[in-house]
Amino acid sequence: MSSDASPAPEQPPAPAWVPLSPLDRRILGVLIEKQKTSKNSDSYPLTLNALVTGCNQKSNRDPVVELDEIEVEDGLESLQERGFVTRIEGGRTDRYRHEMYNQWTQSGPGIAVLAELLLRGAQTKGDLRTRAARMAPIDTLDALEEVLHPLVERRLVVYLTGPDRRGAVVTHGFHTDDELSRLKALHAGGPVSISDAAAPVARSAPPGIDARLTAALAEIESLKTRVAALEAQLGAPQKPPTSNP
Repeated sequence: MSSDASPAPEQPPAPAWVPLSPLDRRILGVLIEKQKTSKNSDSYPLTLNALVTGCNQKSNRDPVVELDEIEVEDGLESLQERGFVTRIEGGRTDRYRHEMYNQWTQSGPGIAVLAELLLRGAQTKGDLRTRAARMAPIDTLDALEEVLHPLVERRLVVYLTGPDRRGAVVTHGFHTDDELSRLKALHAGGPVSISDAAAPVARSAPPGIDARLTAALAEIESLKTRVAALEAQLGAPQKPPTSNP
């Protein structure tokens, strides 16, 4: 009889999450944020009007957008079909709540981190800790690492840089493959041109809000690329002037 131990069963691969549109991300981010920060039941679940206001809020948003009720209603309908949002009927007006504890994670700090990434996009771990702490207690970077670990394992959060690099950058796991490739190249200092960053808008601009959000995000990334190039030029050592013999 062999004394060799049986090989451990292979772990199933982490799920590949279906990409969310910019509109989906904004609606879900707002619903989670308001659920985490509301002080009473009158403030959450959200009415349609409150949700539109939250989507268009100028603080804690990147990019800032101007959505109307029809656009937000269209987004809500799509999210309801996927089980991400529940519509609560009755009372003076219908209200909406997210179902992301059931879909993504039961962790309060974990859902706060995901909301912050949905509302602002890619950011350093230091910024993420400070911003997400308004929704859940995340007192230190070590505490954030504990929150991020299971999210990264399940691909709900993705590193755009090396995880141990100073100023490491993370984003949510609901980008398209093309979006994620461009973001990784940008944050790794890879050769991404301004036209590359804006390419998805030029190739196929979907109607309505998704097109406007995609264009705004592309413009932001283009500006980041230009600033990085200027910083590289300014930081390059200058050759001393040569004197004529």
